[in-house]
Amino acid sequence: MSTAAHQRIDDLVKQNKIMVFMKGNKLMPQCGFSNNVVQILNTLGVPYETVDVLADQEIRQGVKEYSNWPTIPQVYINGEFIGGSDILIEMYQKGALQEAVEVALAS
Repeated sequence: MSTAAHQRIDDLVKQNKIMVFMKGNKLMPQCGFSNNVVQILNTLGVPYETVDVLADQEIRQGVKEYSNWPTIPQVYINGEFIGGSDILIEMYQKGALQEAVEVALAS
């Protein structure tokens, strides 16, 4: 990954309380896993930003190296890598996601 791509990812993660690297965007997810994440975050009614990795191959590959996680989507809350669709679903079902989001938005 180039230094510029790493810096861009780092800036996005640090500047947004909830950042999602996904296929498509929050208005038009382009895969089921990305759609799951969007639906969960929309259900919580929290502000979040997305980056469409399909539109930028360097970010698509770079975010996998940045997080050391091989799949998309990737969710960051308060600068911390949380995981992908399955982890978000599990956290949501246990109530842990709501808690993490509330803490992030309050800080």
